[in-house]
Amino acid sequence: MADTNSIEASAERYYEVTRADLPLSCPTPAMKLWNSHPRVYLPIESTGRAQCPYCSAVYVLVDARVADT
Repeated sequence: MADTNSIEASAERYYEVTRADLPLSCPTPAMKLWNSHPRVYLPIESTGRAQCPYCSAVYVLVDARVADT
């Protein structure tokens, strides 16, 4: 039986995430994986923004405290 609580992978192009969601991967653990690209981990901590190289989904860290460089 399918998990009805899962998010469809790559269904959106913009996602807001929090520090509780880190480490960030696309697709995220909450997404259905059967029809998605390989999971990749995205570095979002330093800039507060990341884009998936496979599906071009944009992730924004909403409680971003950008690290000093």
